[in-house]
Amino acid sequence: MDKLDKLLQGMTFDFFGSGKHKIEMEKLLETKDAVFLDVRSRQEVESIQIRLEHHIQVLWIPIDEIPERYNEIPRDKVVGVFCSAGTRSTIVYLYLRFLGYENVYIATSNYDAFTNLLLPGKLHKKITGDKV
Repeated sequence: MDKLDKLLQGMTFDFFGSGKHKIEMEKLLETKDAVFLDVRSRQEVESIQIRLEHHIQVLWIPIDEIPERYNEIPRDKVVGVFCSAGTRSTIVYLYLRFLGYENVYIATSNYDAFTNLLLPGKLHKKITGDKV
């Protein structure tokens, strides 16, 4: 447990206060070689699908499958972990950090934030590369 102890000891007030564990969705979507890791349940994904192919690589692994499938998560990319409320993404963040992932963050977003990011004008600019 030495590795977990060390990880937790590094999670000081300064660490959380600086937001080093989070990444805003807009920044994640603008990051090259990034992955959006969706850890929501099958039922949630079937109800509300988040398709970001024009923006970023999307990987859906429900939280309960992470222990068997974490090898699918690239270590050489920025990984933004997402769930609808933030609890599961925090757990997966800590788990991946324990496994040695260094470029993993909690994607600070919710469904309303996605709606705003994917408005037709913003989506058109992303797809076409139009800066106007």
